[in-house]
Amino acid sequence: MKKRPTHIPLEERIIFALDVPTPEEAVAWVKRLGNKIRFYKVGLQLFLSCGFEIVDWITRQGFKLMLDLKFFDVPQTIALAVAQLRGHRITFATVHGNRPILKAANEAKGDIKLLAVTVLTSIGDRETREPGQEKTVKELVLFRGRNALKLGCDGIICSGLEVADLRNELGKDFIIVTPGIRPSKSGRLPEDDQKRIATARQAIASGADYLVVGRPISRSDSPELVIEELQEEISDALNELKG
Repeated sequence: MKKRPTHIPLEERIIFALDVPTPEEAVAWVKRLGNKIRFYKVGLQLFLSCGFEIVDWITRQGFKLMLDLKFFDVPQTIALAVAQLRGHRITFATVHGNRPILKAANEAKGDIKLLAVTVLTSIGDRETREPGQEKTVKELVLFRGRNALKLGCDGIICSGLEVADLRNELGKDFIIVTPGIRPSKSGRLPEDDQKRIATARQAIASGADYLVVGRPISRSDSPELVIEELQEEISDALNELKG
């Protein structure tokens, strides 16, 4: 079975991060952006606020959903937790752990596509070069990505800076989801906690499939305009790949 989709509609390329504290705010964003974006991410903050209530509401509207809880626990607990996701029409779920954790999650995932978090985009080489850890970020991403795919993960989450290396080393038949995306026209955000960022064009041209975008859209005075600019970058990159 192919893990990587052969065609992704433009309105599903951006996964909008619903990093808000209440379901009411999440619903408002989905209603506002639903004619431009059809893929949404629910993370820890929102999920702890309302659980599967918002997950089920979004999927009932016909949108796709990424549940970004970054599962990390003892393997038996992971298997039981991932099994709880079945029946909620979740497209992607995330796991962040070692080989036993990844193995347990994949055995329990059912129809959900499981994405392995490699190295958070808020981490740079300084943080990875701690005592006992001598790998650069790129080396660590490749090491973890290779293990994740061997253990059955459907895809990998990494920054746009590592996408090309992953494609060159590990091939094309897996999903890459890239956070830390900044529009070309706006660049880094004030008080930006992301260290490894890339533009939408850079990430897609390197081989990313989906882009997670939150604050560049939600903090903009014109969210719809930012989405249009991002989608234009994505389209340009895809056309260049075809050419």
